[in-house]
Amino acid sequence: MSERTRSTGTLETRGIEQVPERERTARVRGLFPTWAGANITVLLLTMGAVLVAHRLAFWQVLVVAVAAPAASFALVGVAGIAGRRGGAPGMALSRAVFGQRGNLLPGALIWTARWGWETINAVTGAYALLTVLDIGLGVRDGTALRVVALACFVAATFAISGLGIRAVRACTAYAAVLFGVFSVLVLAYLLPTTDWSPVLGRPAGPAAAMLTGFGVIAAGGISWLPSAPDFTRYLPGAASGGAIVAVTVAGACVVAAPLILLGAVLAVGTPDLAAAHDPVSFLGESLPTWIAVPYLLIALTGSLLINALSMYSAGFTAQTLGFRVSRLSAVLVNAVISLVLGTVLMLTARAFVAEFTAFLSLLAVTFSAWGGVFGADMLRRTGYDGAALSDTGPGSAYWYRHGFCPAAVTAWAAGLGTGLLFLRSVWFDGPLARDTFVGEYGLGWIVTIAVSGLLYLALPKPAVVAAAADRG
Repeated sequence: MSERTRSTGTLETRGIEQVPERERTARVRGLFPTWAGANITVLLLTMGAVLVAHRLAFWQVLVVAVAAPAASFALVGVAGIAGRRGGAPGMALSRAVFGQRGNLLPGALIWTARWGWETINAVTGAYALLTVLDIGLGVRDGTALRVVALACFVAATFAISGLGIRAVRACTAYAAVLFGVFSVLVLAYLLPTTDWSPVLGRPAGPAAAMLTGFGVIAAGGISWLPSAPDFTRYLPGAASGGAIVAVTVAGACVVAAPLILLGAVLAVGTPDLAAAHDPVSFLGESLPTWIAVPYLLIALTGSLLINALSMYSAGFTAQTLGFRVSRLSAVLVNAVISLVLGTVLMLTARAFVAEFTAFLSLLAVTFSAWGGVFGADMLRRTGYDGAALSDTGPGSAYWYRHGFCPAAVTAWAAGLGTGLLFLRSVWFDGPLARDTFVGEYGLGWIVTIAVSGLLYLALPKPAVVAAAADRG
């Protein structure tokens, strides 16, 4: 059966089942626009402005802008190798690690966490649409218009992610070109109009602020860990693992680093950017019209693509939780949830950047606990049994002990609990958040990965786990 026969027109109908090798004809270079699209967000401009607000010099911002996405997306690339090995989505492959029942625990938490990620991006996209209406047509913001703008954005997101992998790939490719054009326009504006002496002449700030910025920005990349195999499952088994990692990092850095640097440059002249309630309209109003319109378009497109990528993965996650629905129906559920939560956020949020930063930290810890166990398992696993992945009954090779792999579930819970101890946010502080190096600089996700991964490797595992790791 070819990939074409599993689609209706451009609609992808394949769910979480393993992709046969004969259908796996994608190219590694196709990952470049995917991960470039995953980073086209104006919230990275805000992150650049926050670094300036913390008194970092331009060269320090440059180091953080390159190091943070490179480090986090290198881990995403490594997770993507599992998709090439197993030909299935990340949370389906996770069944081989945690057991058919055990996988429900991290799966449910990750699915819930995606709601927040999609809500944040939906609100950002809606703000961009509202500002376009304001600047272009003179339509003023209001409660009803906010809800309508959000609904339009969510509907467009559902259309892209619902169609499936072909639509996602095509849209990210076009978005990468759009971002390139936008970058040229911004450069043409900044070079002659910016007073570069205060930008380049800023004294070096504290190294602590660099570490904090690194932790927060890298947390955004870590949130893509469970999704990585979803976009590599159509790669042939012979595809190079090193190439997967390199292309993933390149796609992320080519977009993330310039946006962070642009935010830093703009913040020198508009210091209020770092604390703006609505960073999209704030910059849209402070830039000349000829640059504001492309800026708003890229903001809208970027948020749309990030949500489409996330919803695409969320559909698979819902299926692994046992919901007997099609991938399209699972995506629709996430779209409705993001619409409801987005409406609440747009009408009640008062400190958007602070809440966004806090959510990133929580998201990173949640996904890192899974990533540590999953990554450690990849060190010892040679393959995935497609039939066992789909068999959720006691006869499955991935049933283990009553449906659980005790070592994986224990390590995941321990890593998650450890990460929450160091979590620092506007909502709550863990007991180790304020008086420790890790908590103070937002590096709890690193400790989470280390604890969950090392503990999984150290804990004894049933003999059937070792046998299953060699299966497939």
